[in-house]
Amino acid sequence: MVEIINGKVLASKIKQEVKQEINELGISPYFVIVQIGDNPASNTYVRNKIKDCKECGIDSYLRHYNSLITQDCLENFFKNMSADRGVNALMLQLPIPKHLDAQKIINKIAPKKDVDGLTTINNGLLATGQNGFIPCTAAGCMEMIRSTGIDIAGKNAVVIGRSNIVGKPVAMQLLKENATVTICHSHTIRLKEICQKADILIVAVGKKNFVTADMIKPGAVVIDVGINVQENGKLCGDVDFNEAKGVAGYITPVPGGVGLMTRAMLMKKYFGGNKMPTNKGYLTAKSTKESDEYYTPAYAVEPLL
Repeated sequence: MVEIINGKVLASKIKQEVKQEINELGISPYFVIVQIGDNPASNTYVRNKIKDCKECGIDSYLRHYNSLITQDCLENFFKNMSADRGVNALMLQLPIPKHLDAQKIINKIAPKKDVDGLTTINNGLLATGQNGFIPCTAAGCMEMIRSTGIDIAGKNAVVIGRSNIVGKPVAMQLLKENATVTICHSHTIRLKEICQKADILIVAVGKKNFVTADMIKPGAVVIDVGINVQENGKLCGDVDFNEAKGVAGYITPVPGGVGLMTRAMLMKKYFGGNKMPTNKGYLTAKSTKESDEYYTPAYAVEPLL
């Protein structure tokens, strides 16, 4: 019988662990989120991120620009925030308007503050098997696979989708844990046959009910990353859940699966596990050895300027 991988339960547990770890550190980390324009999905996601931060004991600041903002202005903002000792983490909410170059903006984020794991440096560390921050959705997928208790080493893993946010990074993580990985995409030949051999199947294509039951190996772990809106307004994934649950051994639902874990992993992989480059300066207003002056962080000054 299929086991549903409950993202809500896993995410709640992770956030509680992060909250406890932050309490033990005795600080309130500061997280700056930048949103451009008023994309409805982004509005919802950012609102939920801020809610998660509050639950975990993290101070967050949303810098919301209109869609006419220039490339230079954004690059300068991220450069200043990266140099700001009072800011622990930075992220750019995607997508952004087409006249802007997202990667150039993201690369202005200091790698140690790149909570989304999207800078070229963190991508390079991931690709070469070194430690760095990885994209949250990919991290969430891995956490959900581990929650099943299966041994990833030696398993055939198929990833449908090759984006820099999900497909490529989750494939690199699976390789790091010694799975045999196949990445499929729009030009893949005999996709169905490849999927049928997968012990672990991760689907991230953005097409509703793209994977059907006849593409799934009996007993496989199926991770559905897709979030699509049906004609009736309800959400569904890239996997036909009602069909697939009759074949899979483990499967994630939509909603209630990877989406919740993406937000939770944003908290865990940066603010949890004592990995955070903490700085109490702006919180405690104590002088340093270098200077007796109190420090006013750039995030507080920039809106006034």
